[in-house]
Amino acid sequence: MLNLFKFLVASSVVIPAVVGQTVYLAGDSTMAKGGGGSGTEGWGQFLGQYLTIPVVNLAIAGRSARSYTDEGRFTTLINTAKSGDYVIIEFGHNDGSSGAVDNGREDAVGDGYNTTATVTESDGSTKVIHTFPYYMQNAVTALQVKGAIPIVSSQTPDNLWTGSVISAGSRFVGYQKTVGTRTGAVYVDHYDYVAQAYNVFGQTTVTSWYPIDHVHTGPTAANIVAQAFVRGLLCGSSTLKSKVNAAGQAAPNGCL
Repeated sequence: MLNLFKFLVASSVVIPAVVGQTVYLAGDSTMAKGGGGSGTEGWGQFLGQYLTIPVVNLAIAGRSARSYTDEGRFTTLINTAKSGDYVIIEFGHNDGSSGAVDNGREDAVGDGYNTTATVTESDGSTKVIHTFPYYMQNAVTALQVKGAIPIVSSQTPDNLWTGSVISAGSRFVGYQKTVGTRTGAVYVDHYDYVAQAYNVFGQTTVTSWYPIDHVHTGPTAANIVAQAFVRGLLCGSSTLKSKVNAAGQAAPNGCL
């Protein structure tokens, strides 16, 4: 009878599922493998060395929150992610208005979820598009429903300076913060943490790390941008910071 009791007790113990085993990245060339080409690199390629769990970089050059949605990439990511996985989402560089003809990437201007705009395609047809928060919130909410843990990260700075400091961010930095507030997802102000790091090095040094333009980082800057994300992570409330290893704990600079 005692053995049966032990068996029943043992069999009733629920072993919790292992969660948080993978970090997925969704973004543009500033995060993607190969960056914008010609020797540039995205910061997502350097993040894994600072974490104790694997990183899968699904960022694609040239994408915006809208085009990543329209191409079905968010759907694939949502279907792939499991409960407890982390998903870092960072867009903004390619989301701005494109002028008279739609480029397939621009979002409607504004932060309203229900705000739309009608754009003209190259063949003369028209299309209704939505705002940056619309595309982002839909992705974040769908991931949360699955039990995944989205982290919304503001876009990285361009190598543009005002005096001796990095210039202020675009409207998409604020939009990303709004997405975090509306969805309850953790927000990392990646823009300001990178700006903090760059301001320490100064314009001359930072410029030497941008081989082709003011947007795409060489490997040195990409690693610094990854470190800046880790510093922002450590200074915030995300449970992913428990997966930061010793190298990540040593990420430079302080909390903002």
